[in-house]
Amino acid sequence: MTENSNINFEDTAVAFAHKSNWELKKSHFVFSTMNHPWLVKTGTFMTSLALKVHFPVKGLIKKTLFDQFCGGESYAGSEPRMRKLAERKVKTILDYSVEGEGSEASYDATMEEALRVADYSKPHVSIPFCVIKMTGLGSVDLMAKKQAGKKLSELEELKYEKILDRIDRIVERVAENGMHFMIDAEESWIQDVVDEIAYSLMRKYNKERPVVYNTYQLYRHEALENMKKAFHEITGEGYHFAAKLVRGAYMEKERDRAEDKGYKDPIQPNKEATDRDYNAALTFAVEHIDRFSVCAGTHNEQSCQYLINLMDAYSMDKSDERVYFAQLLGMSDNISFKLASLGYNVAKYVPYGPVDKVLPYLFRRAEENTSIAGQSGREFSLIKKELKRRKEAQKALN
Repeated sequence: MTENSNINFEDTAVAFAHKSNWELKKSHFVFSTMNHPWLVKTGTFMTSLALKVHFPVKGLIKKTLFDQFCGGESYAGSEPRMRKLAERKVKTILDYSVEGEGSEASYDATMEEALRVADYSKPHVSIPFCVIKMTGLGSVDLMAKKQAGKKLSELEELKYEKILDRIDRIVERVAENGMHFMIDAEESWIQDVVDEIAYSLMRKYNKERPVVYNTYQLYRHEALENMKKAFHEITGEGYHFAAKLVRGAYMEKERDRAEDKGYKDPIQPNKEATDRDYNAALTFAVEHIDRFSVCAGTHNEQSCQYLINLMDAYSMDKSDERVYFAQLLGMSDNISFKLASLGYNVAKYVPYGPVDKVLPYLFRRAEENTSIAGQSGREFSLIKKELKRRKEAQKALN
């Protein structure tokens, strides 16, 4: 291990160098609110109600939650945020965070938006990845029926073929533009179908380089073995394998459904098991790095340190394109900007979309920050620490 391997993730001067005092105080307000789950629940309920009766709350949302977690109302409108990230050597993963409306027209619209983003991103060296959720391109119910092995009607078969055509058109464009493409994870009852689609695309587009990345949620107890098996199959056929590794996003929904329908809970028994498998997945990726490209999507400092130590142990360059770290915009800046300042590849997920259309995403961010043990408190304490540091530095100047 090299002398510089132990990263100081408490370096708030680096973490928040891109934020003015005013921006930092706004973030302080957002995370102080998230420290109180009852406020989040009340706030989301009241906001939804206010919008239904056309009460003018959009401006307040835009200046608080939206500004904290979203880049802009369009990909072009997100450019100022992307430039600020790029100035600090942090790249961007543009994420169209508008929920699908469940119609074929809305799925086509999402595809068209993805194609526009792929073309827009091509000349921007700071945008290495495009990303999509398969549920933005087709019906959840249809994919669930397909995974359950039920016979599809003729119309359903046509709709499923449309899903495959939409995703193929997007990946083809991304590949032509020399970029990478991530397929986000979904709930367990459609994940097998999503995996099948991802592996089919890997076989088509990962011949010369890793274009398509599948996502693995390591809070599912079978995810590690599924990933290893897929790696051996894909690389055994001569293709590159690529994965984004996350802990997971649907725990409560997964457990409730398993209990309701009487099948085995797909979630790990505890956080320790999730952490163990996450780090084991990182180890496997680096051990097979000649055919494995990995994006560590994590807000966990220990896992970031673990991956850095692995890279050192295998004498990998910090800027090796086969390894990326990724965090969500507005969160874990102490990880993103610190690692980028040291020369590691880092990208932020930058959600965008009209304010009223991204509310479901924003509400999830707020709720997840209250439910993830210590997440909002961690963000809040780092912001508070930086505000204090700046105040003391100003005093010293006067």
